[in-house]
Amino acid sequence: MARDNRENNEVRESEFEDRVVAIKRVTKVVKGGRNMRFSALVVVGDKNGRVGVGTGKAAEVPEAIRKAKQDAEKHLINVPLDENKSIPHDYVGTFGSAEVILKRSKEGTGIIAGGPARSVCELAGLKNIRTKSLGSNNKQNVVLATINGLRALKTPEEVSRLRGKAVNEL
Repeated sequence: MARDNRENNEVRESEFEDRVVAIKRVTKVVKGGRNMRFSALVVVGDKNGRVGVGTGKAAEVPEAIRKAKQDAEKHLINVPLDENKSIPHDYVGTFGSAEVILKRSKEGTGIIAGGPARSVCELAGLKNIRTKSLGSNNKQNVVLATINGLRALKTPEEVSRLRGKAVNEL
């Protein structure tokens, strides 16, 4: 019975939802043969403007996922959302040779995105957004390009403060 209470406490502690984007089997060739390990790419978010991505590697898949989830919770970013749960402006996020175009959309559009970018957008709490992945199809690079794009977004209030003008002058 004490074990059940502990499990419930663990579930309550983490307010983030997680999604496994990719699991790869990686091999290291050594003198005695090959060392097999698993690498996991996980996205976590609270569906309210906070999202993070992390990677983990271990001898077993569940351990790799656990490590990746911990890494993702350490690297959270805040995503500015506008009144219709979209982004404040269009932006192109890049990472390596991967580019992800993020376009704001009006109410009712939904999430139009490919697999890796969709996971990030859903867990960030975006409801109306269009994305297009260009360049590399590598899942890790596409996820990181999406995160970089969302990290670079600025609200109208931030832009007005940086320029020293009122919001209605922009």
